[in-house]
Amino acid sequence: MLNKFSVYLLGSLSLFFLGVSSFLVGSFFLVWDYVIFMDWEILSMNGCSITMTFLFDWISLVFVGCVFVISSMVIYYSESYMSSDVDRVRFYFLVFLFVMSMMMMIVSPNLMSILIGWDGLGLVSYCLVIYFQNYKSYSAGMLTILTNRVGDVAILLSIAWMLNFGSWHYIFYMGMWDYWEFYLISLIVLAGFTSSAQIPFSSWLPAAMAAPTPVSSLVHSSTLVTAGVYLLIRFSEMLSNFNCSFILALSMMTMFMAGLGANLEFDLSSIIALSTLSQLGLMMSILFLGYPILSFLHLLTHAFFKALLFLCAGVMIHCMNDSQDIRYMGAMTSYLPFTCTCFCISNMSLCGLPFMSGFYSKDLILEAMTGSGYNFFVFLIFFVSIGLTVSYTFRVIYYVMFYNVNMHVCHGYGEDKIMMKSMIVLALLAISGGSMLSWLIFSVPELFVLPLHLKLMPLVFIFLGGWLGYEFSSVNLGEFPLSLRFYFISFFSGSMWFMPYFSTFMLYGKSFYLSKMYYEVMDGGWGEYVVSSSPLLFTSSLSKLMNYYQFNNVKIYMMVFVLIFIFSLI
Repeated sequence: MLNKFSVYLLGSLSLFFLGVSSFLVGSFFLVWDYVIFMDWEILSMNGCSITMTFLFDWISLVFVGCVFVISSMVIYYSESYMSSDVDRVRFYFLVFLFVMSMMMMIVSPNLMSILIGWDGLGLVSYCLVIYFQNYKSYSAGMLTILTNRVGDVAILLSIAWMLNFGSWHYIFYMGMWDYWEFYLISLIVLAGFTSSAQIPFSSWLPAAMAAPTPVSSLVHSSTLVTAGVYLLIRFSEMLSNFNCSFILALSMMTMFMAGLGANLEFDLSSIIALSTLSQLGLMMSILFLGYPILSFLHLLTHAFFKALLFLCAGVMIHCMNDSQDIRYMGAMTSYLPFTCTCFCISNMSLCGLPFMSGFYSKDLILEAMTGSGYNFFVFLIFFVSIGLTVSYTFRVIYYVMFYNVNMHVCHGYGEDKIMMKSMIVLALLAISGGSMLSWLIFSVPELFVLPLHLKLMPLVFIFLGGWLGYEFSSVNLGEFPLSLRFYFISFFSGSMWFMPYFSTFMLYGKSFYLSKMYYEVMDGGWGEYVVSSSPLLFTSSLSKLMNYYQFNNVKIYMMVFVLIFIFSLI
């Protein structure tokens, strides 16, 4: 007899086999340099045709394969995580729709069909963020969808702009440059920045943590936030003729800001969200430096270990009775050994520890940036951001695993077999996925010849960041001399450089005052009297008059008869 959660198992198995098949086909396409371009005409009438277009090349197929494999593990994990939820079947279909929207965006070379997937991602993410239906979820959902609507409007404007030039297929415009393409690529960059939460649109990403943990795992690893990076990777040939200095600076500031903020945060989910933001800044930065394939490689490896990191954090939060403060955790290795092992694997991969999955993309990114000839500011921000990544990672590991036993009483610790199975697959990918993808994508080894001190610089910053993370976890910043100044610095850095305030009440506060004035003058004042009430008053007075005539018609008739008689005598 099928159990009541079999829909999760069926969906996860289907997605897993589809993902593995897509990955294998994409590998074949990469080796043989093969591309399939499908143009399916749905309707043709009076010379106007409605077509659906699909582009299957190695980038889209490998990415779809990775998204499907990660989504299958997350859906299987959700079977246990959402077991006590009343609307778990609705949750399953929402997640499935989310994955299908991402797939639609990936395989489309047409801006119209990209918009379908893009809007699907925005709408379903809103439904998932407000899933728990409380005020915090509602506020986070509104911030998420309204920020992403800016990107939707940018894509709509780029569709309108391309209407002048014969086709919505972006592949037809690659390799050419004209003055009008500046406006098109500016709109595409704006759309990518909103989806990938770059400065100044960063505040929605930590807010979206109000969603259930499996959704956060999907959003932060392979679906919503990576859609903007993937779109810009597709448009990377047009970016080569575009002056990227300003947007490169924004991406690097996002990477630096998120790494700094994560070192001052105590909420486990917020630390992992800021970690995602930091890695997105890294992907965008190396993309604007002119290395789209390296950005794509880090996009895939990051998806593996970040999905695993969220699933491990979900088990810990679940066992801690939904408490997310890392100061109330500690010595979890005694209670959750397998989860802590996977947590360490994903964190080490995030740090870029040699021969883990993240190492193969991060090391290449740093060497490519070092050899690209940019100025010292770019060099410094990249390496400091890598050090900050290791710093907040070691800080979290120290607090969660080696700190004092600070948890509350009556916590039920236990590892679920279903959750463990899904984490095993992602742990294997977090260990070996980077080497597998790098050998596949770079059939000829990429060699950067650098001096010894530059070759050793990533390792130096990794060890320096680990030491700094330990110091951050064992020393309170308030104990420093001039602690008030340190408090202001830590408050500024820990609040994402005040970006959530800029994105919320600082943005619409004045407009609310203006709308209040409009309400008092128009809706509650003369506008109400003249526009709304005067037609009602006029028609009601007219109807009263007609009513009076109708009920007194004999008297009026006799009076009119007398008046006419009198006037005729005169």
